[in-house]
Amino acid sequence: MRPELKATVVLTRAEQQLGGSRALFEAAGAQVLDLPALVIGPPDELGPLDDALTELDSFHWCVFSSANGVEALEARLQHQGKSLASRPPGVRLAAVGRKTAAVLEQIGAAADFVPPDFVADSLLENFPVGVWGQRILLPRVQSGGRSILAEAFGEAGARVVEVAAYESRCPSSMPAATSAALLEGKAQAICFSSAKTVRHSVSLLQQALGSSWLALLEPLAVISIGPQTSNACRELLGRVDSEADPHDLEGLVEACRSALSKLEGKALGPIT
Repeated sequence: MRPELKATVVLTRAEQQLGGSRALFEAAGAQVLDLPALVIGPPDELGPLDDALTELDSFHWCVFSSANGVEALEARLQHQGKSLASRPPGVRLAAVGRKTAAVLEQIGAAADFVPPDFVADSLLENFPVGVWGQRILLPRVQSGGRSILAEAFGEAGARVVEVAAYESRCPSSMPAATSAALLEGKAQAICFSSAKTVRHSVSLLQQALGSSWLALLEPLAVISIGPQTSNACRELLGRVDSEADPHDLEGLVEACRSALSKLEGKALGPIT
């Protein structure tokens, strides 16, 4: 039986998605401090997305790299009186990660392909068919997303349409309880679920904690959900103590448990 995660953990997620993350960490025994680092909303311009959806039947694949992309595209289809579940029969769906695939399942549009590794780079390597000549729709975040998929599919001969389906913006401030706990040294770990949550969290921490923000994070284990998030942690925080494997929320919990168990000379102390 795995030991309880008896620690206070700062979770950085989209504010609409903190509930599920909190439940997993609390089930593992942690006390959770919320740090909403993303606000999900529509892109600045919906025209390109609408244009792509009007010709959805011309695509062979729609590839989702996040649950946010699924929810945003489905919402826009619903606005038009359509849905992914009733999409044209020739359009197949691919999903990166269990959460993305689960959201597709929930709306009645099960993924036709999920790569074995929960990172976007694994998608093309394991794609079930040749992509030469295939027309592929890539719904993505407006800013800060990765064009690596579009570039890789394009180099393999696919005809790619990459379109902004949503935007993830930085909240105006962080919760007072979280900033107070950090100032008082009451947290033992901080967990990041995307590179953008790292960037936004740094901005919020600087705003709330002032010039000492980075020093206040020194006692905390820095936990990342995947390679791109780890790169952002190294760039902006100077380190990453553990990376989830698999690259999902369950893996994030285990990476946090592992990192804290390995910290020597840093007693976790009671949860306060």
